[in-house]
Amino acid sequence: MAETSQPLPLLLVAAAALVDVDGRVLVQQRPEGKSMAGLWEFPGGKVEGDESMEQTLIRELREELDIDVTEACLAPFTFASHAYEEFRLLMPLYVCRVWDGTPRAMENQAIKWLRPMRMGDLPMPPADRPLVAMLRDLL
Repeated sequence: MAETSQPLPLLLVAAAALVDVDGRVLVQQRPEGKSMAGLWEFPGGKVEGDESMEQTLIRELREELDIDVTEACLAPFTFASHAYEEFRLLMPLYVCRVWDGTPRAMENQAIKWLRPMRMGDLPMPPADRPLVAMLRDLL
């Protein structure tokens, strides 16, 4: 009988596609010192404790981009599931078109606004890449 491998631990991450009035989406570059440094991703982060996805995004968007988002402005859109070497990532992506403040990099990361059709040129983590095609269809 073949030996069964242990299942990968599940990592739950919430992400947001911030969409401006011109239909551009904000992406941020992972800073040096983090895993996958230099790759472009949607803002968001790990769900902590008993947080909901929306609570995670509200916290992360304030910490990373200095903007205030309300739960009512976060619309569930799609999700990504990807098996990395050490864990399986499950990442719901929310669309957000309304927030208070002007997004600015708070954690030494580069940020830029792009139309989804131009995002395909960016190096992105494997879990983020399929989400771009979904955004192209939406926007």
